[in-house]
Amino acid sequence: MNPQNPSNMEAKVQAAIERLRAFEPPDGYFLGFSGGKDSQCIYHLAIEAGVQFEAHLTMTSLDPPEVISFVQTQYPDVILDEPPETMWDLIVRKKIPPTRKIRYCCMYKERSGKGRTVVTGVRWAESARRKNTRAMLELNAYTKKKMVRNDSGEETRWLFDARNPKSKHILNPIVDWELEDVWAYLNGNNIPHCCLYDEGHRRIGCIGCPMQREKGMLRDFARWPQYYDAFLRTFERMLENRRASGLTCGLWPDAQAVMDWWIYGKAHLLRQREDIARKLPQREQADASDGE
Repeated sequence: MNPQNPSNMEAKVQAAIERLRAFEPPDGYFLGFSGGKDSQCIYHLAIEAGVQFEAHLTMTSLDPPEVISFVQTQYPDVILDEPPETMWDLIVRKKIPPTRKIRYCCMYKERSGKGRTVVTGVRWAESARRKNTRAMLELNAYTKKKMVRNDSGEETRWLFDARNPKSKHILNPIVDWELEDVWAYLNGNNIPHCCLYDEGHRRIGCIGCPMQREKGMLRDFARWPQYYDAFLRTFERMLENRRASGLTCGLWPDAQAVMDWWIYGKAHLLRQREDIARKLPQREQADASDGE
């Protein structure tokens, strides 16, 4: 971790606190809490700002047990919101695993806090996509009328005051923080963090999240093999539902093929089939020779 300029860090903390105070709604904030480092920052900054809030962890049924245990121990006031449908049942109903492009797995998190002003720990430094699509203040989030602002000026406050009370609005007070800022704030205030970071995890999220790509998914399933088995059982049920619905299974003759496609991609499965196809004539020729 790079050393922080104390005055620069203090300025970032103060800016985040001022953002929280500037847009505090009458009913208080809905603070999106994951148990990860970024959500810890916004939780403690909200306390420093003296604003009203309630923290919610929207569960997915794929939450690492260590995260849930950490939250229950260190943040007992955080509300654990159970999903209306488990990820296992959702996969069966959708008839396809969640992917980097088909991200229905996030829909309950996106729906949480509807009609509220939601505080999240989103940061531009996390990815180019977030840098290009996220802002300090997002009015009417997840709608065609979405408006984004990166200042706390008079016009921005007027827009916030005139917001649609039925829509979801998002405030990202640490959107301009770097990774070093996050750890400087937590460590500088002696705030404990989840043990998974000490095991090498850079981010904490759902077990088997496809956004991690192959390396991250394999790491997760090595760490939590019971979830690998649970996914296989779910994929078998998913295939049964596809067949019952009259859908073809294509590259997915069985649950293991779905798992390999999910982790390694379509190209991997096609290469496997090509290898098998090349070996078949050799085997048939060998069998014929044995029979002579």
